[in-house]
Amino acid sequence: MFRPAYLTIVVLASIWGTPFLNHPLQAAERPNVILLFIDDLGWSDVGCYGNRFVETPHIDRLAKDGMRFTDFYAAGAVCSPTRCAVQSGQNQARIGITAHIPGHWRPFERVITPMTTMALPLEVNTVGESLRAAGYATGYIGKWHLGNNVRHAPQHQGYDFAAVINGPHLPGRYRVAGRTDLKPKPQQYRTEFEGDLSAEFIRKHRNDPFFLMVSPYAVHIPLAGMSGKVDKYRRKATAATDHTLPHPVYAAMIEHVDDLVGRIVATVQEVGLTDRTMILFTSDNGGLARRYDYQAGVDPVVTTNHPLRDEKGSLYEGGVRVPLIVKYPPHVKAGSVAAEPAISYDFFPTFVDFAGGQLPENQAVDGLSLRPVLEDASAKLNRQAIHFHYPHYHHSRPASAIRKGDWKLIEFLDGSPPELYNLAKDIGEQTNLAKERPGLTTALRRELSDWRLEVGARMPLANPHFDEDRAGEWWSRRSGKSLAESSKKRRAFPRTEKEAAK
Repeated sequence: MFRPAYLTIVVLASIWGTPFLNHPLQAAERPNVILLFIDDLGWSDVGCYGNRFVETPHIDRLAKDGMRFTDFYAAGAVCSPTRCAVQSGQNQARIGITAHIPGHWRPFERVITPMTTMALPLEVNTVGESLRAAGYATGYIGKWHLGNNVRHAPQHQGYDFAAVINGPHLPGRYRVAGRTDLKPKPQQYRTEFEGDLSAEFIRKHRNDPFFLMVSPYAVHIPLAGMSGKVDKYRRKATAATDHTLPHPVYAAMIEHVDDLVGRIVATVQEVGLTDRTMILFTSDNGGLARRYDYQAGVDPVVTTNHPLRDEKGSLYEGGVRVPLIVKYPPHVKAGSVAAEPAISYDFFPTFVDFAGGQLPENQAVDGLSLRPVLEDASAKLNRQAIHFHYPHYHHSRPASAIRKGDWKLIEFLDGSPPELYNLAKDIGEQTNLAKERPGLTTALRRELSDWRLEVGARMPLANPHFDEDRAGEWWSRRSGKSLAESSKKRRAFPRTEKEAAK
């Protein structure tokens, strides 16, 4: 079997700066890193996390061959903040990318929510830049969503190869931004095209240490899958007695993602890199239950995050707790399960640690290397708490949150009372203990406030134009206009290639 003189890691993020000295690596041990970063995939959407409806054999196999994290968090409740955290190794509140770019808002609500930074600043040292400085070939494939201007595209943020793909899932409806040399095959679903690009990158750099981040648009709405898979899940749904199942088209989209995972794992094996590659699989935020501005009869119920509460756009567990699977045979025990809380910005120091690279000297890094946990599932990280900051209206109210041990406090930033939960006993966040534990509630609120001051988190302000009758109106940041008219014109999107062809 072909054995190039380095290791490979397949994951979902990274960093650059101060050297890791606890685990010195020889040049022959430098791992490749592959990051599979799924869009809007919920914690319970795949088989190895309890889903019995969707068929995900490749993802389940990845968990069987590696480690599954039970308490892993997306840094943000929506996509851009988490992507910022992955690239920078920082909590996104430091940079100000706290909403999806460009975002939307409610101008007549109780508070005015802060503007989000509209692109990842070029002066931020990214994981791509850090690993490239360590001698890695770097690649980025899929959704970026960290700035629409080409100046802020991944090729200017540390990635040697960049294929930013825009547009929805069905054949003919997506394209590679700014490139005419990269085109999908006729009738090729988007994840299949992303799989082709990923396989080509892996084969091209089989003799180099490489970092590849694969970020499909799936399973984000608008729902759309290929007819064969969609028909299969429609038949399964008709025969099922459980009425909390995910939408059949959404289920088909998850299986498309599973096919992408299988394709990448098979390519790694084909070129002889299985034992030299760390593969990580995760999501940018919790699963979407329904559009924030949904219309009955047009926008379907997508999925449920049960037993977790709520969905994308919320700081309840359903909005931020997501899957994380890590496969890396030399260091990760097959079939292991880790319950230690971890978060997206931990990828940056983890990758640098295994690559023998450096953390940024003049850039705060909030993440911790997951290496101790990857090597021993019972290990603990030297961290006091995990913090969240989502000062925007979306599927919930503006809020910050802190998880410390088994306790989680959510502080709403519109004047609503705080909520306190013991996640060890109440994973569904049904019993608010804030009044029963006033001392702990006060202490956690103080700690959360101190953290916001430390990172310079932008906060909502009282709205002098608050209008209770109009508080529910959604307006676009991009156009500065109400979304009401465009919502009235919205129609059901084609959900299969056959429907799109009509």
